[in-house]
Amino acid sequence: MSNTPHELAEEFPGQTDKIHALKLADPHFAGLLVQYTDINRAVHRAETRVDTLSEEAEAALRRQRLHLKDHIAHHLAHGADSHG
Repeated sequence: MSNTPHELAEEFPGQTDKIHALKLADPHFAGLLVQYTDINRAVHRAETRVDTLSEEAEAALRRQRLHLKDHIAHHLAHGADSHG
């Protein structure tokens, strides 16, 4: 497991199997997972000062992460037919 906070397994405890199944069944959902992971890692790198970003850029990444997390949560609640 990664030391990066906000990993999906932490954000959606008990839903790892559902995440995996949707990832295999729905390419759009799989893409959301990749985007979330990439942005989450970028936020972590900024927070730990590995990468230097302005406060505005870091805040924008956090908003993107939250937006993606909301989309992922929607898919988990409503299944593969919930694009949007």
